[in-house]
Amino acid sequence: MANVNIIGVPEHFNFPWQMCIENGEFEEIGINLQWTDIPEGTGKMCQMLRDKETDLAVILTEGIIKDISEGNPSTIIQEYVASPLQWGIHVAHHSPFTKVEDLEGKRIAISRYGSGSHLMAIVHAQKMNWDITKLEFVIVNTLDNAVKSLTEGEADYFMWEHFMTKPIVDKGVFRRLGDCPTPWPSFVIVANNEFLAKHKGLITNLLECINTTTEEFKMIPSIDRTLATKFDIEIEDIREWIGMTQWSQRQLSERHFTKVQKQLIDLSIISNTISYHDIVL
Repeated sequence: MANVNIIGVPEHFNFPWQMCIENGEFEEIGINLQWTDIPEGTGKMCQMLRDKETDLAVILTEGIIKDISEGNPSTIIQEYVASPLQWGIHVAHHSPFTKVEDLEGKRIAISRYGSGSHLMAIVHAQKMNWDITKLEFVIVNTLDNAVKSLTEGEADYFMWEHFMTKPIVDKGVFRRLGDCPTPWPSFVIVANNEFLAKHKGLITNLLECINTTTEEFKMIPSIDRTLATKFDIEIEDIREWIGMTQWSQRQLSERHFTKVQKQLIDLSIISNTISYHDIVL
């Protein structure tokens, strides 16, 4: 039995992995897959890949492309979610801000630098024609800390996945002023290069296993109720999310890679260009 460590955010997108683990599907092909939730998100996961604290990660596309361009010794082994991520733009419920335009020049809570909440705040600011050189960030690490930071007035707005933050909006803790979808596929599966060099056959088998599950995921009886219960999200919201989400069983396309990299360069988030063929399996 081969031991494999994998990390990802504790969100609905990654429930297929939990199902495969709980059903013993990886064990059947000789893989003892150990999943670890990383609530701090992509920035923390990039650091764990660099430090060889994990073999694999399910991670935001823009975040890992940025980090690989800066020397992270990792490879994209497959696209995981082909549909865009819906980034909700949130303020505290008692906040004086009533529309997205009010947020120009305001303090942005982010999980950490290099995270999706950081990169997408820049993408959104550029889309709004704001001066991205004057953006002010407040590091909060986790969603729970973001709630505290906005509620206590330490930051003004926070961008996080629309449906995972919906219960916080429903409870009257946050207000959502709008959404900013990523203009590219949201998640990819990544391996650190040392692990990849030794275990290409194992990775092929692992991907076949998870791909079989994601291909059939929407057809699982009562999957909407299961997800609604597990993540404390209203079933109508889960059904909307399932309808919008497209899991992938193929590699990230060169077209999408180029689009992400060009956007990161245009926003001065990265300065080094990398070849598509150097970072994908």
